[in-house]
Amino acid sequence: MDSPSVDTLPRLGNGFMLRRLTSDDLPEFQAYRHDPEVGRYQGWSAMSDEEATAFLIEMNTTPLLNPGSWTQIGIAEPNTRRIIGDIGVFLDQDGRYAEVGFTLARHAQGRGVATAAVREAISLIFAATTVDRVFGITDARNSSSVRLLERVGMQRTEATNAVFRGEQCVEYVYAVLRDDG
Repeated sequence: MDSPSVDTLPRLGNGFMLRRLTSDDLPEFQAYRHDPEVGRYQGWSAMSDEEATAFLIEMNTTPLLNPGSWTQIGIAEPNTRRIIGDIGVFLDQDGRYAEVGFTLARHAQGRGVATAAVREAISLIFAATTVDRVFGITDARNSSSVRLLERVGMQRTEATNAVFRGEQCVEYVYAVLRDDG
């Protein structure tokens, strides 16, 4: 299958919308991306407004599921389209696998929005590509992410010792196979 075109978004779900990020999202994006608790286990770091604006513009125009690169998809409130988080999607250069990562503003957590949005992103990946599996990697101390990955049907495939931001930790790798979804 070919990579999906821009018109695969927005996608509505129960209590959320997946959509392209835009430069208009800057205030909300910066609010949750500068929250130290939200960013504690994330691979990204907070950006200046100028860097974030450039990033949002790039993510608005970059092809979805572009082999060998990450794409960020916004998680928005369905009625207001206000951004409350984002999902990063990486497609392997050879199209064999994909990886997802997710971030949700603290005020939007605890309602099942992230679980439903990640589940929808995985469905999009399987529908639009030929990948065999989708991975999620999380710090073992991030119990909320561990539970989310399990709720979306992923199984833990490995645990590895790692150093993250100067701290020893264990990273869990979760995966869901095309036939499992």
